[in-house]
Amino acid sequence: MDPQKAYVLRTVEERGVRLIRLWFTDVVGQLKSFAISPAELESAFDEGMQFDGSAIDGFSRIQESDVLARPDPGSFELLPWGQTDETAARMFCDITNLDGSPFEGDPRQVLKRNLDRARERGFSFYVAPEMEFFYFADEEGGMGHRAPTPLDNGSYFDLTTADVSSDLRKRTIHTLEAMGIPVEYSFHEDSPSQHEIDLRYTDALTMADNVMTFRLVVREIAMERGVHATFMPKPISGVQGSGMHTHMSLYEGDSNAFADASDPYRLSKIGRGFIAGLLHHAPEITAVTNQLVNSYKRLIPGTEAPAHVSWARNNRSALIRVPVTKSGKDASVRIEFRSPDPACNPYLAFSVILAAGLKGLDEGYDLPEETTTNVFELTPAQRAAEGLRELPQSLADALDVMEGSELVAEALGEHIFGWFIRNKRSEWADYKKQVTPYELERYLAAW
Repeated sequence: MDPQKAYVLRTVEERGVRLIRLWFTDVVGQLKSFAISPAELESAFDEGMQFDGSAIDGFSRIQESDVLARPDPGSFELLPWGQTDETAARMFCDITNLDGSPFEGDPRQVLKRNLDRARERGFSFYVAPEMEFFYFADEEGGMGHRAPTPLDNGSYFDLTTADVSSDLRKRTIHTLEAMGIPVEYSFHEDSPSQHEIDLRYTDALTMADNVMTFRLVVREIAMERGVHATFMPKPISGVQGSGMHTHMSLYEGDSNAFADASDPYRLSKIGRGFIAGLLHHAPEITAVTNQLVNSYKRLIPGTEAPAHVSWARNNRSALIRVPVTKSGKDASVRIEFRSPDPACNPYLAFSVILAAGLKGLDEGYDLPEETTTNVFELTPAQRAAEGLRELPQSLADALDVMEGSELVAEALGEHIFGWFIRNKRSEWADYKKQVTPYELERYLAAW
């Protein structure tokens, strides 16, 4: 038997696990789960667990609905919450067709396929996201349509009296560490009641699983304390929204393929090509990295979220940043992609980011000049003079660009590409029907 499967079976028995929760995601990145007993576990490993995929948004058609969930033993973790007399564990699953082939509607399979393409070229893809989110008061057990009420008026790096949520963050970090998800930093972010927890570098598949777990842990811990946690990109007007700045690098064996100590920027030819690809295709992949109508309330010119295609070193107004490494740490060269938000599906987001970067290597794209000015302070005319293209400014714009992208279609596969566009077109159409409080306040009395 596979050693990892044997470890899981032994741990389940020794730790008295009563339930094993099998997790997977739908196309938009909502976590799905069903539970099995320990008696079913060996069969789940050998044969998979059959279920009706047509009940999951974006999965199977009704006439070909059944699929198999195959638990990945490498993702096994005990769940550090729930009833003390009912120990539970979780594993992420790969979804397959009944013949064992990868199911084309499974985002985890999509990421594995893109990682395999990189691996065929000798690359491993590593990522580290900075996860931002808000806590709000939840007095009535649900946010509904009420205006969100921040828990504090703290700001960047505030501590103690202004940061009343620090205990929530601390408990969240302890829970993440207990589930094998290392944390690098945490702090109060710029906006009232906004927080950031940075996850430590790991391979992209493990990190996508970690992001899904992270969102659940943050919400579970908040709910225990009667608080609502949200990864909605822009829940409050007039303050900074939440991003998922994603640091990344390619490795060849044990060597960072982005690093070149002889280069003035410490950046290799592979690193330059990857950035060039990501810049070139950034507008095409934005619908995936920023998938909500609300995502585009954050990507507004003049705010601290990137809205234009540019790159720089130690300049946070750029879409892509190459953070300056510490002295003697040349091997830690990485790039930071700053437009994604934490409401994305991480499996699909990492897939299109990787595909765009590799395309830059395949096609030999030239890296444009570094942006040395503060893009946030430039006027539209100045940005145009600098040749800075704008990212899509609405979900509809982003879908228009994505629909013509061969790169995104190939990265996601026909099934998810088509469903994603149909689903998001529908979301935009629903939004267009709404009459907002802004419109009533501005127009009702005057017109």
